[in-house]
Amino acid sequence: MKPLILLIEGKHANRPSFMVGLTKKGYRVESVANGTLALQSINKRMPKAVVIDAASMRTSGTRICSDLRKRSKKLPLFLILEKSQGVENANCADEVLVMPFTIQKLVNRLKPHVMPNQNRMLEVGPIKLDLEHHWVHCQGRKTRLNPRLFILMKMLMQNPGVVLDRDDMFRKIWETDYMGDTRSLDVHISWLRKAIEKDPRNPVFIKTERGVGYRLETEKPTRPKVLRQK
Repeated sequence: MKPLILLIEGKHANRPSFMVGLTKKGYRVESVANGTLALQSINKRMPKAVVIDAASMRTSGTRICSDLRKRSKKLPLFLILEKSQGVENANCADEVLVMPFTIQKLVNRLKPHVMPNQNRMLEVGPIKLDLEHHWVHCQGRKTRLNPRLFILMKMLMQNPGVVLDRDDMFRKIWETDYMGDTRSLDVHISWLRKAIEKDPRNPVFIKTERGVGYRLETEKPTRPKVLRQK
């Protein structure tokens, strides 16, 4: 059966409805005009994702996102905004897209959420790493990692509890034998902590072994496993 997408879309957009494009791309689409109707729809049957076209409703969409998030913490929310609306208060959405963009871009963002069985995940304790799309999930948060941060996270997760030598890490990640300045590694570690730690200044997972390197620590000793996301 085709995945069901709930589309919240107003009548003020000077462009075609996203319903047409999503339907052509193989999705079942139910369209409603506001957040109240969206909640009523979700109570009847849960969609795979919700697309909130705030740009078509002359609203920021944050109130709708908040109400939907209270209904389901795991339901993927996609918020569409105009450039003038900004994204400062759009933290409640899983993905934010700013007009203009193609329907293919929206579909590309939907796929990892709507068809998760295609994603291979590396899991260590409470941390999950999407090996295809480079998302890291931890404690209810998820962050998309750039290539070097992804390699660094993967390296730590493949060696939980093991202190990794910082020089070796630098060589592998930067693919060089030049060791003139390894502070870039420390900066990347700080970025990674911001992605997975509740308090990056007092990290629980990524520990520093002074003079040696870094290790990944979880609540319970565990071996990494690769799994299919359910």
